[in-house]
Amino acid sequence: MSLFGRRNFGALLIMATAGAWSGALAQSPGPADPALRTVPATRLPGKVHLLPATLETTQWGWFNNAQPPVLTINSGDTVIMETMMHSHNQVVPGVTIEQIKKLRTDHPGRGPHTVTGPVYVEGAEPGDVLKVHINRIVPRAYGTNFNVPGMFGQFPNQFPDGQVKYFYLDMDKKTTEFAPGIVIPLRPFPGTIGVARAEPGQYSTVPPGRYAGNLDINEMVEGTTLYVPVFVKGALLWSGDSHAAQGNGEVNLTALETAYKELNLTISVVKGMKLEWPRVETPTHWLTLGYDQDLNKAFDILKAETTRFLVESRKVSQAEAERIMVKTWDCRIAEVVDVLKGTFCMNPKNANAPAPAGLPLSETAKDHVTYGASPDLNLAMDYASMAMINLLQEKRGLTRLDAYALASMAMDCRVGAPTTAEKVVHCLVPKSLWVAKK
Repeated sequence: MSLFGRRNFGALLIMATAGAWSGALAQSPGPADPALRTVPATRLPGKVHLLPATLETTQWGWFNNAQPPVLTINSGDTVIMETMMHSHNQVVPGVTIEQIKKLRTDHPGRGPHTVTGPVYVEGAEPGDVLKVHINRIVPRAYGTNFNVPGMFGQFPNQFPDGQVKYFYLDMDKKTTEFAPGIVIPLRPFPGTIGVARAEPGQYSTVPPGRYAGNLDINEMVEGTTLYVPVFVKGALLWSGDSHAAQGNGEVNLTALETAYKELNLTISVVKGMKLEWPRVETPTHWLTLGYDQDLNKAFDILKAETTRFLVESRKVSQAEAERIMVKTWDCRIAEVVDVLKGTFCMNPKNANAPAPAGLPLSETAKDHVTYGASPDLNLAMDYASMAMINLLQEKRGLTRLDAYALASMAMDCRVGAPTTAEKVVHCLVPKSLWVAKK
């Protein structure tokens, strides 16, 4: 067999192996019958639709508002979808970092994510809001974390060597073993979930935006609800980039990346709710968001969105909303690796909730702590997160690449309250990750 033939055979073998889990990469024998995707499940809201992840129901690395929908539902229906691993299921255990890098460099302009959809929602019109409630998430039994050598991530120049690691996801214990004696709790959430953007054409799945997409907000777990503005008729909802866990910052580019056997969503159209940016509702909080290429501008958007939310929800003046915002300040860095960098604030539903404790500047009994301060929030984040990567090497004996990976999957980077011109980022890693070796 020629070298060319061997390479093609190898690629096909990777794809066949990846699809063996559910036949996800097998070509369809013909058009799907929508009636056979509606199933009886009376305990779930609305009609219940099954959406398998196949080559016909997914796209690798792009959104396009001209893409024909793979499923049409009514407002209030429930969709139970599968998702794939990155690059149409080609990033699976055994694939090397060199192969992962080639999947990116051979496809410039395309994101790595495989997204299932789009789902067309009857009655959704531009100016409406789509309400997406996450009922249930069931990941596959494995996940991965990788940083592409010298490309992407928060520190591509400082990490010219790449690394990929694969992990078993123990869903009974809801943990994964990062290394002997290091265990990460699992909190599955969709890294990418959003609607079609207004602009025509094909766009990478990497940058998030007002249409949501690659938000990487690790609070969007089972039981939470995303509210996202609608920009085109039918909304056109996709999801992918499925995560089993992620730190606030996602600094080495990836979280604990997986695929979902079940992403169970109830999807409704909300009329008369005007949003500039998506919001997220948890049982106890509302999350306001701010994203931009410049973390300082993302921070300004976040403050404006939070103030606007407080004016609307608490029925107070702008000045009073700003006072409440500072008093209840609990805000994090979602990610800094998706072209647009993300921030979000946790706003308690209970107006009488106690103010959050102040953020630590040094190690506590529960956490390793680093921080960075600068008038430039980008630099403050760089200082705090690099200090944590160094700390994990020095105090915990991790290799440089493992420290980068663990920080990406488990570090919690938070922004100090905006009380001075100096911006402060506090990064925490729980000491509870380290357990007795068996």
